[in-house]
Amino acid sequence: MMSNNTRETARHTDVMIVGAGLSGVGAAVHLQKNCPNRDYMIIERRAAIGGTWDLFKYPGIRSDSDMHTLGYNFKPWQAEKAIADGPAIWDYVNETADEHGIRERVQFNHKLVTAEWSTQTASWLLTVEVGGEARYFTCHFLLMCAGYYNYDAGHQPEFDGRDDFQGRWVHPQFWPEDLDYQGKKVIVIGSGATAMTLVPNMANDAEKVTMVQRSPTYVVSRPSVDKVANFLRKVLPSSWAYGLVRFRNTLWQQIIYKQTRSNPDRVAQNLLGEVEKAVGDVVDVKKHFTPTYNPWDQRLCLVPDDDLFTALRSGKADVVTDTIAHVDADGLVTGSGEHIDADIIVSATGIELLNLGGAEFTVDGKPVNFADEWTYKGVMCSNIPNMVQTFGYINASWTLRADLTAEWVCRVLNHMEEFGYDQATPRIPELLAKTMEKRFWIHDFSAGYMQRMMPKLPRQGTQMPWVNPQNYRVDKKMFRESAVSDGALIFTSSNNDSEQLKQVS
Repeated sequence: MMSNNTRETARHTDVMIVGAGLSGVGAAVHLQKNCPNRDYMIIERRAAIGGTWDLFKYPGIRSDSDMHTLGYNFKPWQAEKAIADGPAIWDYVNETADEHGIRERVQFNHKLVTAEWSTQTASWLLTVEVGGEARYFTCHFLLMCAGYYNYDAGHQPEFDGRDDFQGRWVHPQFWPEDLDYQGKKVIVIGSGATAMTLVPNMANDAEKVTMVQRSPTYVVSRPSVDKVANFLRKVLPSSWAYGLVRFRNTLWQQIIYKQTRSNPDRVAQNLLGEVEKAVGDVVDVKKHFTPTYNPWDQRLCLVPDDDLFTALRSGKADVVTDTIAHVDADGLVTGSGEHIDADIIVSATGIELLNLGGAEFTVDGKPVNFADEWTYKGVMCSNIPNMVQTFGYINASWTLRADLTAEWVCRVLNHMEEFGYDQATPRIPELLAKTMEKRFWIHDFSAGYMQRMMPKLPRQGTQMPWVNPQNYRVDKKMFRESAVSDGALIFTSSNNDSEQLKQVS
């Protein structure tokens, strides 16, 4: 624990935002609009704004959500393509930052290492690594927008014989700028969004691209251009057109997701029927595109403009569903004994999740074990004051929930300012904590990258507000309509040691 002198000499800001990606930039705009009296700063571990969209550089990098819902609720998406590529999204985030003067608030190459809360001073002391040295900041409110995966390492299973491979081995998270795959044989290991983006894009130049998957994933094809949205933008003010399309798309997302919960077999049949129409008899749909789980037990993969199916029909791409027995000098051998030749192997095997950017947290000198706590509305954590984590949807566009979270944070900050509070802490009643069913923070979602992380995260219960709904309709009501002071989020002042202050709704 740092000394009082360190806290007193540290650089101070009222609200500290951690991360200058899609969530962090959006949160800053909401703060400027709704909490003009609050000073804020952003610390960003990288040298640029953009987060995910600045990090990933692999061929075809794109969103798997439409930009009318992945975009901010305050900034209409104006480009023709609704399923946008990475550079277009990077431009959108950076344009937003520059329009609102946010870039000057960002401290680049600043990595949060530790965060120490002091009830006595009602503030966080942040240890930040800058060029290998420690710098210190304090803030009254900490808004974590650092995303959810490890920027330093992707998920990389062990493959027997990998060191024997004589070609190039690549993980998409660290794509080499000098990788030349023109006329080469390429294996892409994986069946998620990254693999399904890489295969058709690399197939344009490679001799052959083979997607090797242990198990299939549900896929759905959609046009990258939303003709209705583009028409509405021509005849209506951009904000009106954007709002209408955003409403339509979020409603459609919720309807589809609800159907996957109530009638999964019918949804699966519809999805597989569309794939059969797209690939014909070139691919065995039952073997290569029929998962063992229900739709949305894991995230659906988006195929824009049938690009994956076009590559498969052309013969430039292929899919193999099997285990990998071992890797050898010239490629890999599947569990059934098939040898697949390769000059390049791309291990699109997933990401490693990292809670709160990997920083260590303490409250009044006691280390925080998040797995021992309860989530409050999926944004705060029991017994941890003045800290909110932004985490979007696994079944819809990330920014929908990021916007709602930022709006709610502004409501909380304004409530604290109005009534003279300086601490907001979720407190779960002891009896409820002992009797309520404990569930993982993300419930009913079997994707491996999530399952690997769930034991380290706060638990959710079955009663409001100790839940993480992952439901846009429910969240809108919870964040926008429910009283900020609900009896579970306890507001106190450092001038009064009691936490039994009268709650004002």
